[in-house]
Amino acid sequence: MRTRLEALRELVGLSRTRLEEGTLVEAGRVLDEAVARQRLSARHTVVAIAGATGSGKSTLFNALAQVPLSETGLRRPTTSAPIACSWSEGAAGLLDRLAIPPRLRRRPLAGGAEELSGLVLVDLPDHDSALVKHREQVERVLALVDAVIWVVDPEKYADAALHERYLRPLAGHAEVTFVVLNQVDRLPGEAADQVLDDLRRLLDEDGMAVGEHGDPGATVLALSALSGEGVDELREAVGTFVQERTAAARRLSADVDAAAHGLRAAYVAHGRTGLDERSREDFAARLGEAVGAEAAGEAAERAWRRHAGRACGTPWLRLWRWYERKRVPGGTPASSPAPAEEELTARQRVEQAVRTVAEEAAAGLPAPWAQAVREAAVRGADGLPEALDELSVREAAVTAKRPLRPAWWPAAVLTQASMTLLQIYGGLWLVGQIVGMLEPGLIVPALLMLAGIVGGPLVEWACTVAVRGPARRYGQDAQRRLREAAAACGRARVLDPVAGELMRYREVREQYATVAGNARTALGGPRGVGGAGGGRGAGGVLGVTGFSTTPR
Repeated sequence: MRTRLEALRELVGLSRTRLEEGTLVEAGRVLDEAVARQRLSARHTVVAIAGATGSGKSTLFNALAQVPLSETGLRRPTTSAPIACSWSEGAAGLLDRLAIPPRLRRRPLAGGAEELSGLVLVDLPDHDSALVKHREQVERVLALVDAVIWVVDPEKYADAALHERYLRPLAGHAEVTFVVLNQVDRLPGEAADQVLDDLRRLLDEDGMAVGEHGDPGATVLALSALSGEGVDELREAVGTFVQERTAAARRLSADVDAAAHGLRAAYVAHGRTGLDERSREDFAARLGEAVGAEAAGEAAERAWRRHAGRACGTPWLRLWRWYERKRVPGGTPASSPAPAEEELTARQRVEQAVRTVAEEAAAGLPAPWAQAVREAAVRGADGLPEALDELSVREAAVTAKRPLRPAWWPAAVLTQASMTLLQIYGGLWLVGQIVGMLEPGLIVPALLMLAGIVGGPLVEWACTVAVRGPARRYGQDAQRRLREAAAACGRARVLDPVAGELMRYREVREQYATVAGNARTALGGPRGVGGAGGGRGAGGVLGVTGFSTTPR
């Protein structure tokens, strides 16, 4: 129990900034009442007697005390304020907590039943009283006592107000509940058994487990407080219940179960939650597309090829290209900035990528945590397009620098220079022969010149073919660097904050699993969680399809 309470306290603390204030009110009340009850006597068990007008509550109260302590009669309402009877000393703190004044505190006659030692019995006003303050007192005390004895009569045992307002919401408190069918002396023959069976059926429809054949649940009895029939059986059952001294812990455990049931929608996810590797890769791919990583890679590849052409091309071709550039006014035209439409499209792609990954991360989460994940993604996306633009500029600057050369480039340049020298040498040899400075002989210089003329373009073509692989790898490397930089930026600004929210949800979900745990303890078996039509047993909270383990 201590572990569950600590988990509930931690759960409330972690959730205050994520959930609406009203969602945690009941959990906070349970924590406060747990602290208050644990500070008071554990040797006493506070049991309230509740019922409708004319059900015989006060008569049963007097019958258990074996002395007329509570006023009975035909005037309604007879009991206008809670009256308490203590079978042993040391219950003052508990009665102060119930706000029962000393004048309404009673003691049974000396030599009262020892089996009731430690019992604090409280006679409540009618839960269906016409006076609002009486109903308010009933609800206030019922929220504080350790157990309750519901007194019903043959006429009102099926009253909708009793079942819908009290028994059904408190179905999870079956182990600290007694349901007594009073006035059975008015029923002829087997009618009492038939009414009692119908009462058990109604309790089952309310979701309240009925303790039969040793199973945990509510104790259901039939008696007549006026004639004394069945009173001893109730006294014995209450005495055994009190001597166990576990009622306070059982009541507190049921309160925690009910609080966990009320918080279930805020913590239990539908299916697996979080982001898987595919979602992260898709997000990185969308950002890479938004920054134009593929286009940047292609540009880097073209730049590598152009550089190869300038380095390995023939001098005459480079000279012609230089002349062509000079013919263009202003030299090589500067690259124009991206059109506004492209910038807008890129920004929209970034926003779409953020929305998509936020929805994937929030899928299946309870509404408060799904909203927290979306807000974290939106906050992280603020300024993301500008950051990606800066990345693009930096990567473009790196690409604009002189590309790296493969190891064979110096040999290619030397070969191209040799071809050029052969052309020049062969041409000068021919000129010398023409002007008569050298002996005639056209074959050798013509062959040398022809070798240079043909070899230069061949070397350039060979370099062009050989550069395709390195150029492609260079472009792919530039594309990869830009993609990774964009992915790292998106991860730092969007995915990490989203992961932080998912981790926070994981923490509170683990705390909730501890709070909602139905492990067996020394106090008894598993208890269900109250609620309309609620089931019983360990499946009340955790037995739900889709309660996932950890975010992916």
